[in-house]
Amino acid sequence: MSTLPNLLRSLLLTSIFTFLTPVLLISILLAGSAVISYLPHLEAFGTGSLEQIASFLKIFGSGSVWRGIIVIGLVGSLAGVLFDTYTFYRFQNLRNHHQ
Repeated sequence: MSTLPNLLRSLLLTSIFTFLTPVLLISILLAGSAVISYLPHLEAFGTGSLEQIASFLKIFGSGSVWRGIIVIGLVGSLAGVLFDTYTFYRFQNLRNHHQ
């Protein structure tokens, strides 16, 4: 039963990192657009990109930008956990066949 703690540790780390990756990427895009909107000649581009990103997030968040970010992070986390579980299963299968 020593594989269960390894699986749980791997799933925990995978879920954390695959949640944070899209959340940080979207946050960087929002922050970058906000900074660009303060530049004199790029104000229209920055404001437009902020509005587009916000409308995209509102679709996934039922009208809320923050909920949209969380939903995208949770979906990324679920996909990462599924891939990690499949990889762990394949590793166990291959290891048992080579012994």
